[in-house]
Amino acid sequence: MSTMRKARQVPSGTGSGPRDRLPARPRPVALAAVGLVLLLAVLVLLSLLIGTGSTSMGGAWDYLTGEQAARADARLRLAVMDVRLPRTLAGVLVGVCLGIAGCLLQAATRNPLAETGLLGVNSGAAFAVVLGLTYFDASSPAALMVWALLGGTAASAIVLLLAASGRAAGSPLRLVLVGSALGATFHGLTSYVLLGTRSTYDTYRYWTIGSLAGTETADLLPLLAPAALGLLVALGSARPLSALGLGDDSARSLGHHPGRIRLVVAGAVSLLVGCAVAVAGPIAFLGLLAPYAARALTGARMTAQLVLSALIAADVMLLADILARVVIRPWETPVSVLLAFVGGPLLVWIARSSRLSTAGASA
Repeated sequence: MSTMRKARQVPSGTGSGPRDRLPARPRPVALAAVGLVLLLAVLVLLSLLIGTGSTSMGGAWDYLTGEQAARADARLRLAVMDVRLPRTLAGVLVGVCLGIAGCLLQAATRNPLAETGLLGVNSGAAFAVVLGLTYFDASSPAALMVWALLGGTAASAIVLLLAASGRAAGSPLRLVLVGSALGATFHGLTSYVLLGTRSTYDTYRYWTIGSLAGTETADLLPLLAPAALGLLVALGSARPLSALGLGDDSARSLGHHPGRIRLVVAGAVSLLVGCAVAVAGPIAFLGLLAPYAARALTGARMTAQLVLSALIAADVMLLADILARVVIRPWETPVSVLLAFVGGPLLVWIARSSRLSTAGASA
């Protein structure tokens, strides 16, 4: 009896009862999201304080904090509100669009190395910009943004139309092949048009480098609607993509249509990438690296992947843009060049990693 009593005794502090349980630890994904949001807030502030001009950080800080003399300084207002604020907003918009677009594309194709240029959107936007510069005198930043958005949207429409036909309609392989072929075609046409137009080539060369410099608030307003539509479609596609990550057969058994899912996702990717290209020109690697990093934190949860991909890409884009202003100050480095310096080696490491996994998501 005494032995049985000893066996039934529970040592104090073991947490066997509800009152003795330790508090649940915060979820890593929630902690990561909070940390990324805080980092984004810090980067937004730094983006407003740091520039390539002669305006000091102290003067910009006085303006932001409402110091009377600083608010009366027209030069400070120009630097902070008319130059740095639109550029900061553009960096956040471009980062969010590319992060979510890359996450969608990798999930839909079940390819963790899929990049947002696969659907030919970047090449279509570049070809449209060259046409606008050469034949329609579209030299202003706003005009280039309109042409880029139209070209990206037209390219995506052609890809969707071609990929939707045939017996393998909407398959990831067909989407990638059609997008790659169309991108190569647009690239050849762009080179042909540029051969005889030196002035067009100079302007196009500056645009295609990829930069946020010169962005104005008025340039961003027309892009808010297509970007918002792309974000809504992305969030609505989270559950179907989770089923798609189990395989096409499993998705069909759950009542989903893999071909339709991929076509809808391709449309959302086209809207998001078109908006990003219209603002900053072609930006490489960001749409690949941000989803990969998010997936390492979230696992196969699709909604969490979308949120963290957007936050990571926005943080990286703003950080790269801030560094672009100070690396060779008082001149400026194109933000795409800095991203390529980081993204190239990381892409090689990811491709060689033994932990490379599929991008499919589960519920």
